[in-house]
Amino acid sequence: MHNQATNIQTSDNLSLLELINILEEHRNNIIINLKKLQEQYQRKSVKRVNGYRDENGKIITPWLRTEEIDCSEYVDMGSFKLNHNTATINMLISRKVKLVKVDDQTPVLEVAGLLVNDLNSFKNYMIVSDGKVNIKSLQVKISSKKTFDLLKTKGVLNGEKFDFQREYTIWLDNLPLVTPNQNLSNIGGLFEQLAEIKVLSSIISACLKDESDIFIPEQLQELRKHELSKNLYINFLTTNEYTDLKEALANDIINSRYSYKIDIGSKEILNLSKLHSANKFIDRMYRVYNSTSGEVYQKPSLSLALNEKIAFRHRLFSSRTKITKVDEFMKPIFDDFLGLENNGIVANILAKVGGDRLAQILQERRHGKSVSKEELVVAMFVANVKLKEFAEKIYRDRVCPLVFYIGSTGVLPNEMDSKAMTAEELATEYPHLQFSKDEQKGRFFIAGNSIISVSKKTEYYTPTRKSVNCSCSTN
Repeated sequence: MHNQATNIQTSDNLSLLELINILEEHRNNIIINLKKLQEQYQRKSVKRVNGYRDENGKIITPWLRTEEIDCSEYVDMGSFKLNHNTATINMLISRKVKLVKVDDQTPVLEVAGLLVNDLNSFKNYMIVSDGKVNIKSLQVKISSKKTFDLLKTKGVLNGEKFDFQREYTIWLDNLPLVTPNQNLSNIGGLFEQLAEIKVLSSIISACLKDESDIFIPEQLQELRKHELSKNLYINFLTTNEYTDLKEALANDIINSRYSYKIDIGSKEILNLSKLHSANKFIDRMYRVYNSTSGEVYQKPSLSLALNEKIAFRHRLFSSRTKITKVDEFMKPIFDDFLGLENNGIVANILAKVGGDRLAQILQERRHGKSVSKEELVVAMFVANVKLKEFAEKIYRDRVCPLVFYIGSTGVLPNEMDSKAMTAEELATEYPHLQFSKDEQKGRFFIAGNSIISVSKKTEYYTPTRKSVNCSCSTN
């Protein structure tokens, strides 16, 4: 493939997804010219402001703000996030910041016994938006000759000779999103695997909502007071700049566009969004009670599961209660995790991702052995990270290439010979499937035991106002 505008010979076999993987692997050797990135950037999301609105609609701003420490024109190469059901790639750029009190402009240096004078602030830049390249090129400096040679070999870099002081251009807009002739049809069993991981991860996340494997509750409270998460991420409340959507559209404060959502599912569950949150499912299907006093909790939460005195039992349903395919899928996983059954599902899921320690602890608790809360929490945190990493690899290797192909071309790969069906036609064959309002207008394709759904959704975004300032800024 030849790019006449840049006179660069690109590899015929290189895709943008593959280039993203290369950039992420070598990100420690690349810095980006942030000013030039901002000059060409077109926002594709709604801009939000720090604070919240009171009952009168007035924005109440935080008592703290951030101030950038590093005013350099260049920033480290960001990490990349592939959207799981739209053909979208985000690059997450971090800047070093400090917290400053709004009233007297004094910096906050220590919170909860920790130095917080060099926190990270993050901002997303959409590299690809709904199958279209949104950032045509990246202006970079490269500190490693090995990285330079690799990018040069792939044909995405201008310049013939490595010079660590020189700025190079990495071209993004002349590459196909996915590798030509890549087999994208092998999706059998992926939905079930991802759904199991999502359910178990949701359970663990709900258990750990108010927990930390590092900090005690008093420290967490102090962090929250200073707008910091337990991972030391800046966590301001945010709100839209507008209060009335129709008025904002009429005044060009925001614009709208169509986005195409592409999902994989099964003939029983249309996609992962149909799965209940862990706490909602607990409330729907179980009773939570104190095994010593017998007290039943009216507002149950899985965070109670960390207490050895808390027990679970199934709800008694009336004949009018409708048990769905989603319920039937989620219940065995919950039953096994809660110790109501010993079907081995949780242990099998954890074994796939390397979460053996949590599986062992859950088995010990099932047999009545006392396990410290601290040990259980640590095992849960470790297992949850592994679950999410395992799922992300499936998305990157198997799901996202298909999503990006459909999102960029508007058609299924040639090897998928499937006729488009409407929601009404699909529901006739599989009446237990559930459809959202947008999905009712979508198109569906049967691929073996899987269903691919494509639905259109209205997205809103704040138009980019060209005003770039690369000096130190505050938020």
